[in-house]
Amino acid sequence: MKVILVNGSPHENGCTYRALKEAEKALNKEGIETEIFQVGKAPVSGCTACKFCKKAGRCVIDDKVNVFTEKAKNADAFIFGSPVHYASAGGTLISFMDRAFYSGGAAMKYKPAAAVACCRRAGASTTFDVLNKYFTINCMPVVSSNYWNEVHGANAEEAEKDEEGLQTMRVLGYNMAWLMKCIAAGKAQGVTPGQENKIFTNFVR
Repeated sequence: MKVILVNGSPHENGCTYRALKEAEKALNKEGIETEIFQVGKAPVSGCTACKFCKKAGRCVIDDKVNVFTEKAKNADAFIFGSPVHYASAGGTLISFMDRAFYSGGAAMKYKPAAAVACCRRAGASTTFDVLNKYFTINCMPVVSSNYWNEVHGANAEEAEKDEEGLQTMRVLGYNMAWLMKCIAAGKAQGVTPGQENKIFTNFVR
């Protein structure tokens, strides 16, 4: 079983990375394979609503989004980490997730996911809420911890001092591993979610 941890911060080894590494540590301890996926510093365009992906199965903009959605096919769960910018998730990660879920949401459907927010002082709860909405529109079980998934610090060194935040990350990793194993055991017994074709309702006369 494998978890992809997405670092949505432009800082490759910053506070967000430090938080994800602590969750990764717990996942590895539970025998779960992991990969940290760096969104990076290159500009990530938002969705252009061209619907190319509906026919091609990938985004028309060939960047890291397509790399991620291809990897997602062979992953069993996901953790998306974001820095807090202006009391919400970073714009690069939002553009990344908009396109990843629109073009490659099928590869993530029914797989557990979690959001992690990292901030200097405030805005983590808003960021946490924004990221979780991607999962709840895509039939993905949302994994919780013993507190909201947030770590505080302006950099990795300061995050190291947030003992409660780092413990929250470890508990998140343990809980994700537990849920993944439960889902795998259920599948082995033929237990799968009931499904219906999606209904789209537009509120017009």
